[in-house]
Amino acid sequence: MPFLQFKGKAAVETYHHTVPHHTLEFDRKLSVLGKGEEPGLDGNLIIEGDNLLALKALLPTHAGRVKCIYIDPPYNTGNEGWVYNDNLTQPQFKEWIGQTVGKDEEDACRHDKWCCMMYPRLMLLKELLREDGAIFVSIDDNEVQHLRAIMDEVFGQENFLATIAWQKVFAPKPAAKTFSTSYEYIVVYARNTQQWDRILLPRTKEQDERYTNPDDDPRGPWASDNLLRNEHRDNSVYTITSPSGKKWTPQPGTSWRHPEVEMLDLIANKEIWFGEDGNNMPRRKKFLADVQQGRVPETLWPYDEVGHTQEATREVIRILGATTKNFPFPKPVALIKRVVQITTRQEEVVLDSTAGSGTTAHAVMALNREDGGNRKFILVQQGYDTRENEAEKFNICQKITAERVRRVIKGYSFKTQTGKMEKVEGLGGSFTYARLSAQPLFGEYRNLGEALPPYEEIAKYVFYTETSQQWSPKGLNKKTGFIGTHAGRSYYLLYRPNAKSDWALDMEFLREVAAKDDNREIVVYCEKIWAHRSDRSEWEAQTGKRLRAMLVPFNLK
Repeated sequence: MPFLQFKGKAAVETYHHTVPHHTLEFDRKLSVLGKGEEPGLDGNLIIEGDNLLALKALLPTHAGRVKCIYIDPPYNTGNEGWVYNDNLTQPQFKEWIGQTVGKDEEDACRHDKWCCMMYPRLMLLKELLREDGAIFVSIDDNEVQHLRAIMDEVFGQENFLATIAWQKVFAPKPAAKTFSTSYEYIVVYARNTQQWDRILLPRTKEQDERYTNPDDDPRGPWASDNLLRNEHRDNSVYTITSPSGKKWTPQPGTSWRHPEVEMLDLIANKEIWFGEDGNNMPRRKKFLADVQQGRVPETLWPYDEVGHTQEATREVIRILGATTKNFPFPKPVALIKRVVQITTRQEEVVLDSTAGSGTTAHAVMALNREDGGNRKFILVQQGYDTRENEAEKFNICQKITAERVRRVIKGYSFKTQTGKMEKVEGLGGSFTYARLSAQPLFGEYRNLGEALPPYEEIAKYVFYTETSQQWSPKGLNKKTGFIGTHAGRSYYLLYRPNAKSDWALDMEFLREVAAKDDNREIVVYCEKIWAHRSDRSEWEAQTGKRLRAMLVPFNLK
């Protein structure tokens, strides 16, 4: 298989391993929570921050759990104003960091920067994807060839599923200098094509209306099908007599689709239709009950089925008003809903790490409302996409992404073209708003000295990694190492934030602390394990408890 080469590739191929781990800090004020609901990682989630760091932060709780990934990365047109900010230390990256990516004639490394930006993110997205899941990437002609080459490398050429053509406009552009571009693409790869769980699209009302029941057949509605084939077969050329006495024989060069014995059986079973007066050419009944109950997804998605760019802009304006000027070119809800429909069932997770205007969350909630599902969404959006956003202090994640989702949940009103106010009912639901911690949690253990992470930060990480719940320090007991309970399990952290001494799991801890714990299951994160396996097994047998011992992960890579 040919490989794509670009400036900086040698550094970014393994960069995802060394991306520092940041924790996620919940913001209750910006969250929308149900009655009695606490912020957490197990429900809908909006994360503010760099998506590379956010994807790494999600690995402890969501690796291998996401069924559908949709991303809409920069198309690299030269007009988007996106900035390369990945904190790599090689000289060529230092030249790039913080610089707005320009047009070809202005920026000779434009495509290299885009490839370097995409590669580690795709590597992390792959780790988050379920074995039966798929990733959908929106793109246009500027980078589609580079995207295909990178995804062949990351996901495997054998896992390519399709390139979907989305008809994004409903009319040509008269001002186009060469061609008026009508389509964008969605490139689709499975995590594993052998396990990909493709879901059929619902049948349309028009499809079902083709089936009627003029003869009140107890088997239900049916449509008629031609009984002739354009091919001569000796055993299928014979005469059929209709109930009215009219005789039907295939024309030269044609034949019936069934031999005579089969045809007589079909007639006897009333599966052949001669018209209401019994005088028409025979046709076979095709019952709606026998038809595949769904449509196979195609690779051409016309705007009248999944929306177009103008419709998407109108959707955002209706919900958010004039603030949409800060986020151009949103995608229509119907487009993302189609992606989610063919990839997820009712209890699965959808991730969008380039969330923008929040269309993916809107699509997930709309589909849940339609089919009664309980799909979850995870959105990632940095605060400022461009220099202009940052200069204006216009936080896209808060003021567009989260605000749109909030209004879709609670309901909103908008002014119609006639000036009348129209109210849209909320779809219901909730989400937790989170930010990446300012400083990474982990570093090199023995070289940090006083900079080792505080006990509380490791406790927070351990607890939400294990439970997907926010940690509360209320029940913390640093003397015993107890940090909390969840679902009948007790959690302990044996850790000293210094480079001089380790807190080990030993038999004294098991006898004096763990044996007196009311819960049957005990999970212990420790710096060393000094209790032998046989001694731990004997302790479990004596106490009737179950112990799981883990080493504190100072170097999460």
